[in-house]
Parts: sequence; structure tokens; C-alpha cells
Amino acid sequence: QDCETIADPDSVVRKVKAAGLKADIFAFAQKLTDSIPRYPYRMELDNIAAIVITSYSEWLAKKVSYGERKAVKRAAKLGVEVRRADFDDAFVRGISNIYNETSVRQGRKFWHYQKDFETVKRENSTYLDRSVFIGAYFQGELIGFIRMVRAGRCAMAVQVISQIQHREKKPTNALIAKVVEICEQEGLTHFVYGHYIYSNSSNSLTDFKRRNGFEQVLLPRYYIPITRKGAIALRLGFHHSLADRIPLPLRAFLVNLK
Repeated sequence: QDCETIADPDSVVRKVKAAGLKADIFAFAQKLTDSIPRYPYRMELDNIAAIVITSYSEWLAKKVSYGERKAVKRAAKLGVEVRRADFDDAFVRGISNIYNETSVRQGRKFWHYQKDFETVKRENSTYLDRSVFIGAYFQGELIGFIRMVRAGRCAMAVQVISQIQHREKKPTNALIAKVVEICEQEGLTHFVYGHYIYSNSSNSLTDFKRRNGFEQVLLPRYYIPITRKGAIALRLGFHHSLADRIPLPLRAFLVNLK
């Protein structure tokens, strides 16, 4: 995406069908600054977490909570250095070290755990011409990184991760601060970091994003079936995960039970 709405979705669907791609549903969203539905296809509102970029100083002073401002300062005080990084073998080894710190994150099996070097390099090398890697270093060791991909005047977070053992040094807060700084320098308008609200009725990541100045943006997202299988899946709601198809009260009960 280039932060712009697709001009002619039907032509994209025709090309996908002609190419024989193994796709059942074509989905696309409108640009961040356009929340009014424009197309006649099946539409659902998708919630996005975004920082609207004005200036770094305004973000830090007005959008970020007091505790998160302290966290950014704490990171610098404790010796965390945050800077742009080259995507070379040394950086990939640093990513691997972060991945291999633990097999479980946020109570779930961590799917990057113990991936080999070549796999880690390949999976992080897509869209390299539009990617920016920002690393958080402590005593020369990579302890966290953000990979963001430029899309027009927007920046999308592909991955945000830090070592758990260095959590008290607040590397993730420092990384987000650096991203906002870079976005201002490059004239970008938004920094997007996944969803704002997740399947869980209460989610610590949503709270973290709110405290760091992310706002919820509701975007029209459209779904066009390409095959009969895709049409059936849309009717049954199978284009969403199982967790998203569970009613909110039941989700809350299951989360509390867990």
C-alpha cells in the first residue's frame, strides 16, 4: 500500500484471476485520511493504531503519558543507544539473539524462536528498498529493534521487539521515540503499528500504544471474493480468525478464565 486507495479494484481482481494465483479473497483498505466508504463491495471497519506525526516535541509533550516520557529518558540515562542500523549479517545475528532469548512471549509460543540465520535474514529482507531498521543497543549489543516500511507518506511497523532481560532499560519506548523523530525528519504523516484493539477484551499492548500516543483510526476495509470458496468463506465469516469470531462477552470470560 502507498497510503492511497486502490483506484480500480475490479481490474486488480481480473489480473489476479488471470495470473492463476492461489487466492480466494482480495482485500484492501482506504487511505488513513479517508474514513468515508467509497466502494460498493463488502465493507468492515478495521481499527488501526497510528501516531499522527506533527513534530517530535509535540508528540512527546502532548501525546505521550508522563510515565512513557520518563521511560524514554530512563533508557538514555541507563546507556541505551538508539540509531538507524544497516541490514547486514551482524544485524541479522543480533535479531537472532533477540528471537532466541525465550521460546514463549506474552504467554504464547514464540514462532521466531530458534529459526536459522538464513531464515531470519530472508524473512526480514522483504521490501528492503522501503525499509528502515532502528536498533536499540546496550554496551554494543542489539537488545531491541523496529523495522518500519515506508508506504507513501506513512510508515508501517513490520516488527517491534526487545529483549525481555533488558525490559527495565525501556528499549521499546526509546525505539518508538526514534521512529517518531525519523518520521518528522522525512516528512511522513503517520506511523502505523498494527491494530489498536485486539481480540482480547483487555490487552496490555493496546494500553502500551495508548500511553505512547497512538490513536485508533477506523478504516473501511473491503473484501472481494475471487473464487466460490472465497465467497462462501466471506458469508461464514471465515476471513476472520476464530478469536475475532467469538462474541466479546464470551471472549472476556475466556480471557479471565485463562
